Amino acid sequence: MTATGHFPRGGRSSLLFFIRWAVALLILGLLIYLLPLEPLRNAMARVPLTRLLIVLFIYLIALSVGIAKWHMVVNTAGARLPFIVSARCYTSGLFGALFLPSIVGGDAARLAVGIPRSSHPATLITGNLADRFLDAAAQVTLIFIGLLLLPGSLPPQLQNLARRLLFIGGIVATLLLILALLLYRPLLRGRSIRFRRVLARLCCAMRSVSRRPHILVLGWLLGTSVQTTFLVLTALLGMSCGLYLPLRVWLIAWPLAKIAAILPFTQGGIGVREAALIALLVPFGAPASLALATGIVWEGIIIAGGLIAGLTAFLIHRLESRATRA
Repeated sequence: MTATGHFPRGGRSSLLFFIRWAVALLILGLLIYLLPLEPLRNAMARVPLTRLLIVLFIYLIALSVGIAKWHMVVNTAGARLPFIVSARCYTSGLFGALFLPSIVGGDAARLAVGIPRSSHPATLITGNLADRFLDAAAQVTLIFIGLLLLPGSLPPQLQNLARRLLFIGGIVATLLLILALLLYRPLLRGRSIRFRRVLARLCCAMRSVSRRPHILVLGWLLGTSVQTTFLVLTALLGMSCGLYLPLRVWLIAWPLAKIAAILPFTQGGIGVREAALIALLVPFGAPASLALATGIVWEGIIIAGGLIAGLTAFLIHRLESRATRA
């Protein structure tokens, strides 16, 4: 803390980092405290190490598909990145998501690596936003399929929750659209030529992406495949823990829990994801302890994948440095 009573920028970031981890551990601690400990411990002990390693291997393969999708989308926007650079950007984002708030921190890490290596930074930003839009569309697709497979059989709690979320989401989207229309011209008025030039480049990149709808469709299919793989892996881990639920239940609960984890309350959504998973699975008859055990084991896969991604980004950086020196 400085003499003025404020934290320096680096100190403030470190403080927020520890606070988010503290909140994540607090939520997990409360869940473990409120639920029976013995079923939780037995459920996690049922998962063999070989199955964990197999799930982690498939998880990494799915992440490789995610790298190819991100590379395709950002280059469609005009970023012109070599695949090796896209791989470093993507893996840096996965690693950064473990230490930065929510997926926004992961995106910031991606852009921090990619922007100095792109001749058109605005197109990289636009491509990354388009990739996030495709990921969101993939989540909505899974939820929609789950709702189609559960006609009229949703528990009353989830029906009320879905109505409220749709209502709130509609209001928020309408307000954002109205706000954008009202503030568009005032925000541009008085801005520098450099700002207008960057905005023009962003608009040009958006038009470049929109002119290739087949790329967007392919990206959506790849994103849906990756998210479905993650969902099935979580369901398999749940079965190892003794949690047997129809896949249509996971199609609703898993994407909603992942969306809840986007909220930047905890580090990487840890704790929030598990609490949301319990709240969404219990109405379908899932024991809360088994749902928590499944969430914790899946969280371990995510963390292990993020650490491996960080090691991969470091190795790619070393290879690029050697190539530059040579």
